Amino acid sequence: KLRAKSLKLSQYLMDLIKHELSDAIRIITPPADCERGCQLSLMVTVANLDGKALFNALEQNGVTTDWREPNVIRVAPVPLYNSFEDCFHFVRILRECL
Repeated sequence: KLRAKSLKLSQYLMDLIKHELSDAIRIITPPADCERGCQLSLMVTVANLDGKALFNALEQNGVTTDWREPNVIRVAPVPLYNSFEDCFHFVRILRECL
């Protein structure tokens, strides 16, 4: 049941990001369910946007993520404690921080 929820959460988050932020964020995690867990790696693609500054802005807005060079923010909608609403709010905050 946890894996099923994990797949649904990460797919929902991927769909939101593609729909809302495809001009600024590229998902570099494999899209196939069998090739990923719940973590998504997001690459900042805006030329003049410092991904580390975006990461810091997310942290200042209460979002815990992970930073990887170059310009990759990793997020994990964990099925034990994250909801679909959390994913929705994350994308809203991410958009505001851009």
